Amino acid sequence: MNKKEELTSRERVRLALEHKETDRVPIAMVCSGINPPANKLFNDYLKINKGIDLDTYLDSFIDIKGVEPDYVGPSLQHGEDIWGVIRKPINYGAGEYDEISYYPLAKATNIDDIMKHRWPTTDYFDYSVIPEKIVKIQSEREHCLMFSNGNIFETSWYMRGFEKIFMDLVLNPEMAHTIFSKVTDFYITHFIKMLSMTKGKVDLVFTADDIGGQNGLLMSLEMWEKFIKPYHKKMNKVIHNFGAKVIYHSDGAVMNAVKGLIDMGIDILQALQFDAKGMDPKLLKERFGTKLCFEGGVSVQSTLPFKKPEDVKNEVIRLISILGKNGGYILGPSHAIQAGTPPENIMTMFETALNFRL
Repeated sequence: MNKKEELTSRERVRLALEHKETDRVPIAMVCSGINPPANKLFNDYLKINKGIDLDTYLDSFIDIKGVEPDYVGPSLQHGEDIWGVIRKPINYGAGEYDEISYYPLAKATNIDDIMKHRWPTTDYFDYSVIPEKIVKIQSEREHCLMFSNGNIFETSWYMRGFEKIFMDLVLNPEMAHTIFSKVTDFYITHFIKMLSMTKGKVDLVFTADDIGGQNGLLMSLEMWEKFIKPYHKKMNKVIHNFGAKVIYHSDGAVMNAVKGLIDMGIDILQALQFDAKGMDPKLLKERFGTKLCFEGGVSVQSTLPFKKPEDVKNEVIRLISILGKNGGYILGPSHAIQAGTPPENIMTMFETALNFRL
């Protein structure tokens, strides 16, 4: 392919995921975004320096867009999700984060309590609107489209509580398996109904479970293999049956789990928190780059918020040069871009990715 030939976003992502040459590295904001204070600063900066707003700027080059059905289920109270989890905004000075204030399964003591919970069903969604939404998105320009959001372990502990779900793994494994099974069954049916509406027009399905912290895994590999991996493996098989690829998110130090994640059936590892212990882009590419693709990586912990534009430029070039060699990489921030991040740094990340060529 002639490097000067401009590809559509869908072509660009597809080729990258086939480990083939592209006109430029694909760029996405998967499981990220720009938090409100930084969003406002960057929006103002773009209006002054480019004469456009943030949405117009991002829409001109972001290669992956999400699509979803319409919610038509029962009314939810403010801050409540379909699982019965309630979140309330917690102020951190410059802005707010929504933190869980109610865990609906926190007081469950047995399987009967789990089964009595108001579990969501796919009847809560109208899937018939998906084809029309796809036509509208693709009429702007052809994007790579993605469904979300199969986070089995996270959804479970959001309902049960973080400490209690870990206690269940040891003391009440049957309860843990019951919750995981219910969550998995919902997501599988949800993805089947979404993917059945697309006729191959959606290429990615976003799944997730944070299994790593700053210094290592949140649980032993043995415990992860026993309790979490089988459910994702089951879900991923269904997704692959529709010809879609699985993009999987986990923050933290997950290097020791990557081999198992590949066996679990993921196609793209997302987040790439290289500030975490043992996370090294060169090692990731060398060890797993023929079997796995990558998305994310630009540090929202150190480089973007605290360093200079030149440092951001160097990090972007380094990541593309390592992870993007022979394809297999989609560039983006390692998570949400935080308040206080200089707008110059955000634009440098994007502009460098848009213009750098291997």
